[in-house]
Amino acid sequence: MNFSVNLNSDVQRVATVAMNMAQDFLDGERVLAFDLETTGISTNSDKIVQIALIGSSLDGDEISYETLINPRRAIPIQASEVHGIYDSDVRSLDDFSKFADEIFELIEGSVIVGHNVRQFDLPLLNNEFRRLGKLPPSPKAVMDTLEVVRRIKIPRPHNLGSLCTRHGISLENAHTAAADAAASLLLFWRLSVDHAPYFRKSLVELERWLVHGESKNEDSMLGRGLDDLETLDSLGKIRINDGHYVLAFGRHKGRHVSEIQNIDPKYILWLLSPKGIEDEEAREAIREYLG
Repeated sequence: MNFSVNLNSDVQRVATVAMNMAQDFLDGERVLAFDLETTGISTNSDKIVQIALIGSSLDGDEISYETLINPRRAIPIQASEVHGIYDSDVRSLDDFSKFADEIFELIEGSVIVGHNVRQFDLPLLNNEFRRLGKLPPSPKAVMDTLEVVRRIKIPRPHNLGSLCTRHGISLENAHTAAADAAASLLLFWRLSVDHAPYFRKSLVELERWLVHGESKNEDSMLGRGLDDLETLDSLGKIRINDGHYVLAFGRHKGRHVSEIQNIDPKYILWLLSPKGIEDEEAREAIREYLG
């Protein structure tokens, strides 16, 4: 399924599509995709020129918050060439102090989704609050799509545009806050579907995994060891877990076959040859499973 994220169309509609398809661990949460456009890349000294928070409330109502902000300093031309926001666009607008309270109310206690938000967007936002002598908001959890793709070992490049292309999301008007936020929400949903075994966790466990990885004493992300699962083929190379096929050998050991198809399709071609799985009936079962 392909999606198009275009700021000139209804970005909120795109975000709503993602929210309606969200996984169970997000049920009953206020979920907001978050993105900033800024004067530069320093989280300590640069300022916000645009912010977007797009998603849904606890009651499922749509939230679409986007605004330009006067940084009270010149926007470097290099930054303007990236996001298309120039001094003339923000000169007559209010600075961050005007928007701080409403931004705080939106983010406080929310599940925040975004690309590289833990290392860039949130620290930069927090410093804007501290300059005003205010405490920054505390999200309930942060689902960072850059952390996700690194944890599940998606091949590089890991920039948002390349990842959207890889996962069938057409990102137009990239580097506008609303379009990038909506794209990151769709990307997060796509990753949670394509790599579902990794997301069979509570919200707290999922964030801990994104930040720290699996603890060494956990048997596997499937909850049971591979040896405990029923075998598909005569040699036990493929195991069955809740109707899904799991690899029990090789470099993708422990991964679902459908997941491997997305990240390493050449490996699937080899796996479905007699050199990969000797059992013809097992190969045919996997072909039917992959559709």
